[in-house]
Amino acid sequence: MSARLIPVDPFDLVVFGGTGDLAMRKLLPGLYHRDCDEQLAPESRIIAVSRSEIGRKAYIDEVEAAVRRYTPEDQIQAPVLDRFLRRLDHVALDATGTAGWKRLASLLHRNGKTNKVRVFYLATMPSLFGPIAQSLASHELITPESRVVLEKPIGRDLASARAINDAVGAVFEEEQIFRIDHYLGKETVQNLLALRFANALFEPLWNSAHIDHVQITVAESLGVEGRAGYYDTSGALRDMVQNHMLQLLCLVAMEPPFTFDADAVRDEKLKILKALKPIGPAEAATHTVRGQYQAGAVGGQPVPGYLTELERPFSPTETFVVLKAEVQNWRWAGVPFYLRTGKRMMERQSEIIIHFKAVPHSIFGEASGKLVANRLVVRLQPDEAVRFFLMTKDPGPGGMRLRNVPLNLAFADAFNVRYPDAYERLLMDVVRGNATLFMRKDEVEAAWMWIEPILASWEARNEAPKPYTAGSWGPSAAIALIERDNRNWHEDAE
Repeated sequence: MSARLIPVDPFDLVVFGGTGDLAMRKLLPGLYHRDCDEQLAPESRIIAVSRSEIGRKAYIDEVEAAVRRYTPEDQIQAPVLDRFLRRLDHVALDATGTAGWKRLASLLHRNGKTNKVRVFYLATMPSLFGPIAQSLASHELITPESRVVLEKPIGRDLASARAINDAVGAVFEEEQIFRIDHYLGKETVQNLLALRFANALFEPLWNSAHIDHVQITVAESLGVEGRAGYYDTSGALRDMVQNHMLQLLCLVAMEPPFTFDADAVRDEKLKILKALKPIGPAEAATHTVRGQYQAGAVGGQPVPGYLTELERPFSPTETFVVLKAEVQNWRWAGVPFYLRTGKRMMERQSEIIIHFKAVPHSIFGEASGKLVANRLVVRLQPDEAVRFFLMTKDPGPGGMRLRNVPLNLAFADAFNVRYPDAYERLLMDVVRGNATLFMRKDEVEAAWMWIEPILASWEARNEAPKPYTAGSWGPSAAIALIERDNRNWHEDAE
């Protein structure tokens, strides 16, 4: 079985921050894969913009090395790689000044086509989003077929998010702005929508009458690595919860949109963000846990603590967060959503777990074994899959013995094909002008409105994050939070 991949219209993609880690590790290798699948038209071009004074040939050499580094050897096709590298150019440019803009304009105007799709990808600091947008306008580089992609984070609080949205919105129309969250491009995230709205099985049960609680875990085994300086001004709540995890919560909890259209989907997500019960000072003590990793071992290898990586004796920044969220509407009243994310945890794992309610009465007796409530597990990484745990009879004679086993849909096994990763898919959606999997301005601001009282409560309490050993599942307080509700984290319940 093979994926049906539809070519996109010819485009010029301008990547601001084109020599940075995101471009080299994700964007350019991803675009190479799209070229392998012949989705890129012959006249499509990629123009990297950075402060680096390197020439085109030197930049192409860097990209070739990056593609080879981040692409399995058996997926390197020499003729395609050569074709892809010929699409590239580099412009040394001052994002806040005037140097280099004429060179960029000359490259973009070279083909003489005014209706070619033009994508500006801002893989830079958020503080540069507004100035870059203004410079694009002042140099008359924005056409009706232009789009701009904003990388997260969109600000660090509500005020800065609004300032960024207003600055970019003064130049681009809202339908031209694509606020990217790569988690929404993952195959299993989109399959969650297919499971809910393309099948008659789950949606009638998708409510408080049948679901006990929901867990969303995004665990990373890595530490802050080379991002320590940035991360210490952000923390896990801003870095992961405000965008990735709240978006996942919205897709789980949203009502069925009337159509799979960008605004119809985003309207329903916005309703969920607005329905989240506020977490104020009183609730912060019982509904949130902050943690910070100390030295330990991950995968059998010793790793330093956060403060060692940061090279400071103290920091109040959290590297781990647990939240108990509640959606105040008819569908979800009384159903807690437990959100958990952290760095230097036992393993890299991102999962959404829907815990259904237990059957009210067992007819089988104690000898048959304990009845375990059904769970739907949507795994986002590392191995994308959907598993539905249910009770079944243990095969063989000797009476009725019950066992909890999963029905497993592992995409690599089921489809036996390489599907585009999140950035690949989302880049192609930008070219097509399909904003369904991107955040709208009001979504971003609604998420910050819910997050800000939590940040304020933590600041008012002035408590240090709770320590946890690297290679664990976080501080013991995170276990206590869910156990107070007579529940367990998914890995503890297995």
